[in-house]
Amino acid sequence: MDFHLFGLDAPLVHTLHQILDSNTETDNKSSNAPSRTYVRDARAMASTPADIKEYPNSYQFIIDMPGLKGGDIKVQVEDDNVLVITGERNRDEEKDGVKYVRMERRVGKFMRKFVLPENVNMDKISAVCQDGVLTVTVEKLPPPEPKKPKTIQVTVA
Repeated sequence: MDFHLFGLDAPLVHTLHQILDSNTETDNKSSNAPSRTYVRDARAMASTPADIKEYPNSYQFIIDMPGLKGGDIKVQVEDDNVLVITGERNRDEEKDGVKYVRMERRVGKFMRKFVLPENVNMDKISAVCQDGVLTVTVEKLPPPEPKKPKTIQVTVA
């Protein structure tokens, strides 16, 4: 499977790692510095793992979205070929007298973007969320019919 089809090329991964490794809390504002929204989205993408399966008739994108229900997840297609999956899990409201001793579960935004290959049927995309795992199925278009040779009548001049 060619991961470049899904937008998982090395420059993107390298850029995400650079952004995540940089200190976003600095007061040094540069005109070339990424926006806060961009950094937040990049972190959400880097921390949202996904599996991609290719079947003979479809692609499946499997994403862990712990603690989210189907209504909390948005699946969209942007720019005619970019599959965008987002969701957000908020921290539980604290009750009087209750405080966190340790917080390890992830809260915040979940996001992934995938560039879809040309052979997908944009009208046949489905999404199912079960037990915190989202499965998005994108059906493939049938392969084009092979062109039959055209016979040309030869006339005698």
